[in-house]
Amino acid sequence: MLSLTWIEELQEFLHPEQIKRNDSFHPLGNDGAVTVYPQAEEEIAAVLRYADQSGKKVFIAGRGTKRGFGGQREQADILLSLEHYAGIVEHAAADMTVTVKAGTVFGDLQRALAPYRQKVALDPFWPDEATIGGVIAANDSGPKRLGYGSARDSVIGLRIVYPNGTVIRSGGKVVKNVAGYDMNKLFIGAMGTLGVLSEITLKLRPLAKYESVVLLSFPSGDVHDIRSFAVSFLDTMMEPVCFELFNPTLAERLTGRPVYTLAIGFEDVENAVHYQEQWVERLRPKAAEMAVLAGEEAAAFWRTFNTVAPNGRLAQAENGIEAAVKIGVVNLDVLSILRESVLIADRCHVRIEAHGGLGHGLCQAYVHGSEEGVLAAMEELRQAAVRLGGYAIVKHLPFSLRQRIDVWGGKPSYFFLLEGIKRKIDPNKTINDQRFIGGI
Repeated sequence: MLSLTWIEELQEFLHPEQIKRNDSFHPLGNDGAVTVYPQAEEEIAAVLRYADQSGKKVFIAGRGTKRGFGGQREQADILLSLEHYAGIVEHAAADMTVTVKAGTVFGDLQRALAPYRQKVALDPFWPDEATIGGVIAANDSGPKRLGYGSARDSVIGLRIVYPNGTVIRSGGKVVKNVAGYDMNKLFIGAMGTLGVLSEITLKLRPLAKYESVVLLSFPSGDVHDIRSFAVSFLDTMMEPVCFELFNPTLAERLTGRPVYTLAIGFEDVENAVHYQEQWVERLRPKAAEMAVLAGEEAAAFWRTFNTVAPNGRLAQAENGIEAAVKIGVVNLDVLSILRESVLIADRCHVRIEAHGGLGHGLCQAYVHGSEEGVLAAMEELRQAAVRLGGYAIVKHLPFSLRQRIDVWGGKPSYFFLLEGIKRKIDPNKTINDQRFIGGI
């Protein structure tokens, strides 16, 4: 319970309008008794210093799209929201780098860069809701990871506020920076357990002059045809930005047809894109049907796709539970995972929309159904991944159900290293306690 003394202490470094008392808590958890909205790095540092010295717990949020990702605590004392800590700090267009505050909405950043014909080469889910800090903290990426890489490949520098209020910098502001250890990677994907990302410096890419998405549908449902085509295509010199397979349930939502569908994305000059489309036409199996979405049609397709994942900012799903699972396997084993998703959906009486990259092996499965059905389906998906030598992580789930399943799938062999780093940087477990692997 937030006392009057608490409010007075917080008001020593925050304005009253930057402090909000919470009378109820979000069903996804990762909430706080009070939400604070810092607008400067100094205020972030002051909040963390106060919490660290007074033994209080802090959860970190951007705009809340990833509220259901990890976390074994329903609430902390303070929810530190970076929603009002946003904006471009520096855009070096000639050097193709940009530095932004962590609360900047990803889509807003892309729109600000568009007049310069530049972009951040990432494709996170819910780009018009997610903040750049959240994308980096979760190492989020989508199907275009094949061509773009992950957040770790785009970040060249960070400013981080440690739990004791100390501000450090890792990396730099130029692309060719090779001095010392690459400390950026320590914080990217750490779910905010080591510090609050304050500013992020990213390298940019030119906007593609032309874009298309080739949709190959396989009405027969024969995964052997898909595998044969995938092997042949990946052996060519083609350079797609994505090579993503949708299971029939997700394909129906995106294309109107409930059949396995392969989306192959190309971004280049127009002639180069058309040349690669022709290659797909020559290689495709006779049973496969091909359609091409170009220009604005392709962009609209991806805008729709980027909103299929659960969003922690939105109201909970009606008539059931909504969950998201991230699965990593060897690239062509994606076929097995997507085929298994169809069987698991039938056995557990749930709806599973799944997709996976045949070039990189990362899959996402979105499960909707009853509590018991969703839990059973997620466990079966994890077992399928483990049988193939992979892993499964639960990315979105209500707090009550996160108490009944191991979100991270056990402790890895290198867990002692992660635990040691957390203990060194945050000995009091002040920030995002129990939000990462093994309850870190």
